[in-house]
Amino acid sequence: MEEMADVNVMYELMKSSDEISPVERLLSKFEAHEEKEEKALDFYKKTLAEVKNPVTRFVLQLIMSDEEKHRAVSHAMVSTLQGSLAWTKPEGSLEGGADEASTNARLLAVTEEFINLEKEGIREYKTLVKESAGYYHGLFKILLDSMIRDSEKHVELLEFLHERLMQ
Repeated sequence: MEEMADVNVMYELMKSSDEISPVERLLSKFEAHEEKEEKALDFYKKTLAEVKNPVTRFVLQLIMSDEEKHRAVSHAMVSTLQGSLAWTKPEGSLEGGADEASTNARLLAVTEEFINLEKEGIREYKTLVKESAGYYHGLFKILLDSMIRDSEKHVELLEFLHERLMQ
């Protein structure tokens, strides 16, 4: 009788008020977002084709590059959720086997070096922000601030890898 109660509890966790599981609902939201990312990227490409100004082109190309990365990240998350629901590991999924122990030791050391490099880069960018304030109508400051945020993101990702490799 206790086993039946456990099954009922599990069933209740998997369903929601509209009879789809939270994972299915999340997957649906990710898929919708992925579609919007694709449309946004197409819109940027069409707009860029009409732009002649080098600064405007450069800025739009930077944004497009980020949008392409966002699309790749969204796709990986969608593939992972789809695989979880179907008990498979589709191409592009973030599910995978464990890294080999010999590789882990080397990767652990490398991630520590990368973290230090990124942190050093952040310090240098911050100095450059101060020294280049006002250049090209503030464009240099915006670009450097963006690189600082990217480097901070890189530190966060590398720290995640580092912790994972320590396990």
